[in-house]
Amino acid sequence: MEQQPIIRPKTGWAGFKENWSKDLLSGFLVSLIALPLSLGIAGASNFPPIMGVMTAIVGGIIVAFFAGSELTIKGPAAGLIVIVAGAVEELGKGDNDLGWKLALGVVVVAGAIQVLFGVLKVAKLADFFPLSAVHGMLAAIGIIIMSKQIHLAVGISPAELKGKEPLELITMVPHSLFHMEYHVAIIGLVSLIILFGWQFIKIKALKSIPPALLVLIAGVLMGLYFHLNDPNYANLKPLVNPGDFKLAFNASFAGLSSDLLPIFLKYVLMFTLVGSLESLLTGKAIDLLDPYQRKANLSKDLTAVGIGNIFAGFLGGLPMISEVARSSANISNGGRTRWANFFQGISLLVFVVLLTPLIKMVPVASLSAMLIFVGFRLAAPKEFVHAYHIGLEQLSIFLVTVIATICTDLLIGIGAGILLKLIIQLASGVPFKYIFRQPIAMSISEEEYLLEVSGAATFSNLLNIKKHLDKVPSGANVRIDLEKSRYVDHTVLENLHNYKREHELNGGNFKVTGIERHKPLSDHPLAARKNKNDDLIQRN
Repeated sequence: MEQQPIIRPKTGWAGFKENWSKDLLSGFLVSLIALPLSLGIAGASNFPPIMGVMTAIVGGIIVAFFAGSELTIKGPAAGLIVIVAGAVEELGKGDNDLGWKLALGVVVVAGAIQVLFGVLKVAKLADFFPLSAVHGMLAAIGIIIMSKQIHLAVGISPAELKGKEPLELITMVPHSLFHMEYHVAIIGLVSLIILFGWQFIKIKALKSIPPALLVLIAGVLMGLYFHLNDPNYANLKPLVNPGDFKLAFNASFAGLSSDLLPIFLKYVLMFTLVGSLESLLTGKAIDLLDPYQRKANLSKDLTAVGIGNIFAGFLGGLPMISEVARSSANISNGGRTRWANFFQGISLLVFVVLLTPLIKMVPVASLSAMLIFVGFRLAAPKEFVHAYHIGLEQLSIFLVTVIATICTDLLIGIGAGILLKLIIQLASGVPFKYIFRQPIAMSISEEEYLLEVSGAATFSNLLNIKKHLDKVPSGANVRIDLEKSRYVDHTVLENLHNYKREHELNGGNFKVTGIERHKPLSDHPLAARKNKNDDLIQRN
């Protein structure tokens, strides 16, 4: 049976007229998720909570028109909490108001670099990072988020947590559980039950309600019942203080011309690296979920994120990325074009204008529960199990990245993961000359494009393979022969797997040969492999 061609939604103003009702509904539903998460992410990042919503508004109303993706939702993300909070603390040296304004200067500079990266089309460099190290970094971020939010969810005063490192916060958990404020802890517990239990609800009508919205409503009602606005709770600060939502230039660039310069530059690098990497990975993931099989222009999308960060930074907002959970919700809710992101921003602006008195009634424990849930998803046990199934060497890279990140910071953590990956490859017999580049012979016939990869196929030379694949026209027959490669790593195999899916959706044929001559390092279909005839290859 012949496959029917996909009729894609129109774009631009024509797309608005064609799809406005579906995009409006999806944007509104996504905003119900974005509102509490944006407040929680900003508060956890040592920013005024309302500024998290500011970022989401900018990401919708402004960035939607520059984006290279039709379906991604732009806004603040839990994955940047650790970096943003660290920037505020280190730059402000304990003064959060000063640190916030200096951190905004970092966001603006990082945004300008992202614009430059997008213009120079360096989005492909995201493929340099080994997947196990990337997943390890995200798992570490999840653990760090949970290490602080657990205390706030049971009513521990923020003052007791100030300046504490993740390991200290983890060791404090038993003490906090024994000294909890039980009214606050009940709110935190009920919120967690809703978030973790919602997946087990079978009633279709209820499944359409965002659990984050239920947590928000339940939290406000319980906060009123327990009288959390009573002066007796003042030291615990149990209710959200959203701050003032006003359009003003808050960014300070004093960090560029003082003894803070090394710290300023460190966080510029971290914002740029992690924010860009997360955005690009989200763009790729959403491409695979898009029911209309559109492919995002990732370089253009990175430029759009950079523009958004410049605007958000000047106005006082957090750094933004293309956020995967909200983007997935956009698809699930029937969003069709970038106008869904725009309507999300408009909805949030209306909420901020009309509902600020209600936001002040939201318990901190409710937002902390949401962040614990997000952190758990980043560091879920299945992530560790998945790394183990791919292979022990991948698990070791994953764990080293997690541990190094928790004990130091994100840059050192991801660097440790990359370094271990390189050491494993060298120990597996990959000559150093093939670490960053390998011989590739490309031949073209009437039947197919043939790429013969020699030496080794690893994450560090994947860009060379992709450079050759980029020359292959859509719909062509492609074969990659790995027979003469001594070693093929997991990152390469997963990228080839994703390329195969995209290429075949566009009517082409794609196959990998010669891989049967390699011994997999685990039973996983995409496990790293070492050539069984390695000695013969070396002699030749």
